[in-house]
Amino acid sequence: MLENENSQSENTAEEIAEVIQEFEQYRERLMTETIAAAQKAKLPQKTAMAKIEPELQQIDASLENLRAQLAALLTSN
Repeated sequence: MLENENSQSENTAEEIAEVIQEFEQYRERLMTETIAAAQKAKLPQKTAMAKIEPELQQIDASLENLRAQLAALLTSN
């Protein structure tokens, strides 16, 4: 039974790690595309980044939460 619980924890840790990676990629893509769109529209980069700042903060908070969950899982094993 203990082996099954460890297997479930590992899968969960792997799943969390994948979600973290996807969030990081999404964050990077959002920033890159926003900067590109701002350049195309000849808007200041600072103005464009300010518009997505709330979403970036939400992503960062989610990443922090997921990293804490992952760390807790990894230290409990």
